[in-house]
Amino acid sequence: MNPSYSVISFPFLGLELDPSRYFQIGTFNIYYYAVIIAAGLLLAVVYGLKRSRHFGLTEDDILDGVLWIVPVSVIFARAYYCVFKWEDFAADPISVLYIRNGGLAIYGGVIGAALCTIVHCRIKKIRLTAVLDLVALGFLIGQCVGRWGNFINREAFGAPTESFFRMGLLNTATGQTEYFHPTFLYESLWNLVGFIGLHF
Repeated sequence: MNPSYSVISFPFLGLELDPSRYFQIGTFNIYYYAVIIAAGLLLAVVYGLKRSRHFGLTEDDILDGVLWIVPVSVIFARAYYCVFKWEDFAADPISVLYIRNGGLAIYGGVIGAALCTIVHCRIKKIRLTAVLDLVALGFLIGQCVGRWGNFINREAFGAPTESFFRMGLLNTATGQTEYFHPTFLYESLWNLVGFIGLHF
């Protein structure tokens, strides 16, 4: 059984946080992870629109692509997750459609986005290499922002450590704080560095 974590601490910064995983509108739960992922996507799209002419593209090329590629990517991300976790869905296959219960895999999303981008470029008769150059920058933006959803969810952290940069997570089952590498933070920062490097 996976432990449940609550309070997040960074001893070297003297910080302790216990962010909620969602907020409510009426009886509807809005998860911060989804909001953060959407914010990363939105920033990537805005960046793509601003830089499109530098890559020989138009804003319409970008918007048309987003309208097709994003839904296809979500479908592929869900399909990839379900295929590799089929034991969770075998007894009730219709539950594959219950996407609000969680379960997306970025690998599937990237595969879907790549295939759809190739098709989009062929239909629009635009240069695939130019689109991929721009998409790579947008991907780094999305990953840089999106990894903070892992922070809110207390997931995607690394191996146990006592290093200076350790992140503490309170194990609610044992009442003990366990320390891990904050790999979400490492990846977010590396994506930021990669984006800045490629942008300039």
